[in-house]
Amino acid sequence: MKNHQNVNAGRGLQVAALLAAMLLSACGGGGGNPGAVTGGAGGGSTGTGGTGTTVPVTAPTVAVAFATSTGASSNNLTGATPLTVKATVLDKDKKPVQNAIVTFATDNKLATFSPSAGTALTDANGVATVTMRAASLAAGGAAAVTASTTVADAIVTGTGNYAVGATALTFGTLSAKEPKLQAYGTTVLSVDLLSGSTKYTDQQVNVNFSSACITAGKATVSSTVATNGGTASTVYRDKGCANTDIVTASSDSVAKSVTTTLDIAAPAAASVQFVSAAPVNQAIVIRGQGGNGRTETATLVYKVVDNTGAPLAGKQVNFTPSTNLVTVNKASDTTDATGSVSTTVNSGTTPTSFRVLATLPGTATAANPTDISTLSDSIVVTNGLPVQSAFSIGTDTFNVEGLTINTSGTTPAAHITVSLGDANGNLVPDGTPIVFQTNVGAVGTSSSGGCNTVNGSCTVDFRAQEPRTPTPGLPKTACNAAMPDITRAGMATICASTTDGSQTLAARTAVFLSGSTAVFYMNGSKLSGAEVDLGHVGSGETRSFQLQISDVNQNPMPAGSRVEITSMLNGNAAGVSPATVPNIAPHNAGGADDATGASIAGNQGSIHTFRIASTQPTDCKNATQASFNVSVTTPSGAVTSIPFKLSFTCP
Repeated sequence: MKNHQNVNAGRGLQVAALLAAMLLSACGGGGGNPGAVTGGAGGGSTGTGGTGTTVPVTAPTVAVAFATSTGASSNNLTGATPLTVKATVLDKDKKPVQNAIVTFATDNKLATFSPSAGTALTDANGVATVTMRAASLAAGGAAAVTASTTVADAIVTGTGNYAVGATALTFGTLSAKEPKLQAYGTTVLSVDLLSGSTKYTDQQVNVNFSSACITAGKATVSSTVATNGGTASTVYRDKGCANTDIVTASSDSVAKSVTTTLDIAAPAAASVQFVSAAPVNQAIVIRGQGGNGRTETATLVYKVVDNTGAPLAGKQVNFTPSTNLVTVNKASDTTDATGSVSTTVNSGTTPTSFRVLATLPGTATAANPTDISTLSDSIVVTNGLPVQSAFSIGTDTFNVEGLTINTSGTTPAAHITVSLGDANGNLVPDGTPIVFQTNVGAVGTSSSGGCNTVNGSCTVDFRAQEPRTPTPGLPKTACNAAMPDITRAGMATICASTTDGSQTLAARTAVFLSGSTAVFYMNGSKLSGAEVDLGHVGSGETRSFQLQISDVNQNPMPAGSRVEITSMLNGNAAGVSPATVPNIAPHNAGGADDATGASIAGNQGSIHTFRIASTQPTDCKNATQASFNVSVTTPSGAVTSIPFKLSFTCP
């Protein structure tokens, strides 16, 4: 408005200047008496004796007027009643000016023009027209329209005042084509926009549709719709509302909203689905056999959906186990907002496997006479606590080179493995802790001293290091509480233990810390190291003999030590069996393995068979003598040899 006033003021000054110039011209101009009349031929002014005459002066004009769409004179503007603004342009002789460009201006917060540029050409009658509408339905107040044009190089301006009144709009009835919907059905919602009792069609108005189900995402509409011909329409689509839904139509341009009620049927359950079981991929343990990381309870989750796969809330589900060896803690429950429902099952005292049937009661029909149901995955009840009878311990190497050599942290001397089972012969649950102790060397892990079972077993390292001499009864273990440790020189007694919650379970094994120097025995007698005479055989014969090879403590040489014939002269070595020292478990003199006995008696060394043959033909003429060594090389490279000789006679 202020901008238009500034323009009008400037144009007013131009018009005033033009009028002043015209008056001066009519009065003779200059600063003399405007009424003076000029003298005779001399042209001088007489100064007296004459009287002046006044000539009327006129200027171009612009007149502004308002009319309704019916042509009636009115300057009252509303959202429902636009006005036609007429600007009549006359020249100084009061004649119409044709084809003059007239510019209309006003406060655009109250009104707008059509065309929006606010310009128009005068017709043959000097009249230019534009249509003026209220800027908004809520606009109200008073303003002026300024019409400006140029006539004979002069700017001519006219004004006209008008009033704007807010438009009162109301809604008609909000109707639904189908007020009762089947699940996932649709209906058309319509509402008229009224000005008084007549549809308001002068301009489009945005109408908003809302409801509780729309807000919850259980129904959809075009939430904002512009009126078309005075009516706003949208499509309501159910997405599982399953309720009475009150739909509201509202607009910023209408004071009071309107509502309608839709009755929407609940979708029917199509299936109940098994979702999950916890613990995942793991059995539950027998009743009373639980512990750290073990559970006697399985949690089963199901989901009820309709025929579109959408979840259904508020549906009752009944649970029935496939065996009475387990207990269902919740026989019935109701689905939540996500269609989910759960129950828990406790194990019994007997190993078994089971499933749980989830049923939707009352869903049987003539076509499908059985209620909708589904079974869970199979759940296993097993994995009880460990028992002594299923406690096993073993080592991958019983005779390690460690009497004088320390094994490193990255290369242990041996691996000790414990395997556990329950009373039913099943593997114990993962995470069962095992404690290890030894009276020689070191065993276990730096983090816990032991290990936790995975798939029923676990393994730790055994290292050869100090102490190397066992002290009877130390350390105190669950094993030597029941049976004294083995105190044989160069032997470690290793104890593994755990608990079933009421008593300690234990098992032990033994590992030789074998020396690196071999000691040889033949026919039970220790060889001194001097050359051994094997006597004589015919040149066509093979001499076989056996040696028992052990370390200084009559323990086996380190497993993998090579046993071979070296430095052979005048003979052939037919082979050594076995060619390496085998993995030898501690045993008694009778030969039976007994790594858990109170004592280990006798020479534990390995026995090797050697065969020597002549290099001469069977019909040789001269006797020969073969010489050779029996050598033992340990994994660390230590070599021990003893010389032998054997004579071959000729026929």
